[in-house]
Amino acid sequence: MDSSLPILSFAGVAVMATAAAYPKLRARLALSRAKHGSLTGHSKMSRRVARLIPFYEFDINDFFRSDGAPAEVATQRQDGFFRLAQLYRDRFARSREMTLQASEKISDLQFTEAYRVPFQYSRLVREHLGAGAFVQSSAGVTVTDLDGNIFYDLTGSYGVNIFGNDFYKECIAKAEARAHALGPVLGPYHPVIVENVARLCGISGLDEVSFHMSGTEAVMQAVRLARYHTRRSHLVRFAGAYHGWWGDVQPGVGNPISPHETYTLADMSGRTLRVLKTRRDIACVLVNPLQALHPNANAPADSALVDSSRSAHFDRAAYSAWLQALRQVCTERNIVLIFDEVFVGFRLAAGGAQEYFGVRADMVTYGKSLAGGLPVGVVCGRKDLMRRFREDHPVDVCFARGTFNSHPYVMTAMDEFLTRLGDPAFRSIYSGLDAIWDERARRLNQMLAEHDLPVRVGNLSSIWMVHYTEPSRYNWMFQYYLRAEQLALSWVGTGRLIFSLNYTDADFAEVAQRFVAAAEKMKQDGWWWRDASLTNKNIRRQVLKEIIRRVFSR
Repeated sequence: MDSSLPILSFAGVAVMATAAAYPKLRARLALSRAKHGSLTGHSKMSRRVARLIPFYEFDINDFFRSDGAPAEVATQRQDGFFRLAQLYRDRFARSREMTLQASEKISDLQFTEAYRVPFQYSRLVREHLGAGAFVQSSAGVTVTDLDGNIFYDLTGSYGVNIFGNDFYKECIAKAEARAHALGPVLGPYHPVIVENVARLCGISGLDEVSFHMSGTEAVMQAVRLARYHTRRSHLVRFAGAYHGWWGDVQPGVGNPISPHETYTLADMSGRTLRVLKTRRDIACVLVNPLQALHPNANAPADSALVDSSRSAHFDRAAYSAWLQALRQVCTERNIVLIFDEVFVGFRLAAGGAQEYFGVRADMVTYGKSLAGGLPVGVVCGRKDLMRRFREDHPVDVCFARGTFNSHPYVMTAMDEFLTRLGDPAFRSIYSGLDAIWDERARRLNQMLAEHDLPVRVGNLSSIWMVHYTEPSRYNWMFQYYLRAEQLALSWVGTGRLIFSLNYTDADFAEVAQRFVAAAEKMKQDGWWWRDASLTNKNIRRQVLKEIIRRVFSR
């Protein structure tokens, strides 16, 4: 009998340990289930996978038939490719030459040039279809390159250009004249800042403002303040959302070190709401409203177009309902809800995404367009969240400063921007805005369908992305046909087309005609050949086989 006592004691300890561990295990399981099922939702796994994928490329023979196309189609593609290459050499000679020279010393150019297309095809494309990175002037909705070619601008200056290049030129010119007397004196404030703060508080519906040098910095400060005041460690971001390049909001590929205080959860998910309701370590939730166009997917880029599975669909009512549910949970759990409007701010509505979706945040970050075209970042927040010190503990502070915060030229340009934004006549630009851009997207999709072209567009107002209706490994080529029709794209290609709001119906009609013409030429050159065996699933399997062969051939 005595010998059974130690066994019973150990059993009791095991039961108690299990009981103590169970809540933690359950919480961990709930957290795992709230992540999106793709690699986008599993940052650590995505980094491991990225390290395993080896470099390989197709030679001239395999480049044009990596999808198993017959020899005659490969020849058709090859002829089209080199015909396009000759056009690029003739039409964009100076722009391409300067880009080639500059890329030897500018690391940003080396990166963007290398990642315009899937890496297996990159070298040959860079050699023959290198895109010019230089322009010399802008006017209306166009930009002009060094060779005198006039392009319709679909880059939107990465979100800065909401109202048109001429609008921002005026803001900057008038700002320079107003700030000239003070000049670049840093530290003291230009008096115009008082009016800016009042307007920003009115727009955001929040109490206080801090100024920063970029959108990335603004988001960093918002998160830091949320952690400081809640005394909690973790931030929640949603799968695929972009909040700048700093470490805590880029936990997957692209960040050399994994952050330990970041949860990447699924967007528009009841499981995510349950995690927010139960965990006690969450300081804030970051929302990038642009994700409404492609929830739980990374910012689309043609470098990732290995097949045709990319899609876009915007449901304003559904996303508004999600944000309202998120707002309610954050309020109940004292979690700081942060809207990152650095990209979409003032594009969807004069009051930003808060007005557009009908949901109020605790903190909002702005950037890009707000300073009339000059660099800026802004945090607007509740009074209790914006204070950077504790009166009862004077050494306990939340530090943030920057040499160029509140630069006089930036502040006067911001005043020019906000003055125009506050003008009722100017605000009429938002009247029926969604209807205008939805109809333009519908019209273009109709034209593409009528010409039997496997291309469609999806849009969130004036922000568009291109997706493809037939399986293909060569959709990334479309960007080069679009540029040949003198439509200017950002380095991510067809993943994001950003229109300024000064596009007239006549401007858009010209863009639509060129868009369709580019697609027709690409189809004629055989890039969208397919047979019944070519599916998105089979394409992904083929890519996986190529990777495995490369790994084991080392």
